[in-house]
Amino acid sequence: MQTADDLNARLEASERQLEELTAQVAQNEEKMRRTQQRELRMLQAQDLESLLCELLKGLRKSYELQQVSVVLCDPDHDIRHLLLAAGTPAESFDNLLIAESLTGLAPQYVALRQPWLGAYAACDHQLIFPHAKGLASVAMIPLMHRNRLIGSINFGSGDASRFTRHHAADFLGHLGVIASFCIENAVNRARLLRSGFTDVLTGWHNRRYLQVRLKEELARARRDRSHVVCLMLDVDHFKRINDTWGHAAGDTVLQELAQRIDAQVRASDVAARYGGEEFVILLPATDIELGVRIAERIRQAVSAAPYELPGGDARTITASIGVAGVTPDPDAEDLKTLGDSLLARADVALYQAKSGGRDQVAVDEN
Repeated sequence: MQTADDLNARLEASERQLEELTAQVAQNEEKMRRTQQRELRMLQAQDLESLLCELLKGLRKSYELQQVSVVLCDPDHDIRHLLLAAGTPAESFDNLLIAESLTGLAPQYVALRQPWLGAYAACDHQLIFPHAKGLASVAMIPLMHRNRLIGSINFGSGDASRFTRHHAADFLGHLGVIASFCIENAVNRARLLRSGFTDVLTGWHNRRYLQVRLKEELARARRDRSHVVCLMLDVDHFKRINDTWGHAAGDTVLQELAQRIDAQVRASDVAARYGGEEFVILLPATDIELGVRIAERIRQAVSAAPYELPGGDARTITASIGVAGVTPDPDAEDLKTLGDSLLARADVALYQAKSGGRDQVAVDEN
């Protein structure tokens, strides 16, 4: 038979257990509240730049971590171009790694479909934690898009017991799902803002816009019986830039080159990135003589000063330009064919400038 002391002892033990459970529930509720706040901040990010800041800085502060990095697989340089066009190149974000492939960055990427938790090993993790100091344990949270691994959010802690294979990782998995959705949404929003008639990298009009405006300018020239000149510009030896300094350096060169060209064209002119390192400028109500002078001015502006490249290098870039013009016949009806012909003639003149030694202007005489 139990004594009063036994009953009191059991009651006290039950009360302590209840207090512990109550405290644990309160703690879990607080964790849930903070988790929901973190997710809400990600979901409310207005653009790709602010989302990356939330992932890199917000999560590090919220989880009180030594380091947080984000790795994104971007084989077509789409994300890199979107960030560059927005004025925040990938290099401006600490601990953001944008790679053409995840292969070789960390062995866990081979089968990373659920969060991986374990000890930090420099031989395995130094590439995904480029500024790692004093890390003891890490968590790699997969970012998925249509069942395909596109990168990871990586947590680094100086506490060896913070992330281990014995810890439950459900909440980290949920965080990865939310982050993946937010990244996809932010990228799509950025694409939408710069799609249609805008080139993502340079902010110039694109080829589609050029086709529309070319037909409009030819119709105006037909009505006014005026002349339209087309300049087609190609960067000389551009492949060497990409091969030597990488595509990121090539993108930067194209951006600055577009700015130099833009400073030489008039408000009435139509400038577009035609593709790759080719640019087209339409000069309405302009004769060939003036068109050649503008082309020479652009050519000189392109090579006026060296372009800064990674590693403190600098390189002078030159361009070749082809010039062609047309005065539409008052009875011309097929303006699309006429526009295609004008572009083709400017392209032939560009080839002549290239084959003639580059860094020069050539004129189609037809």
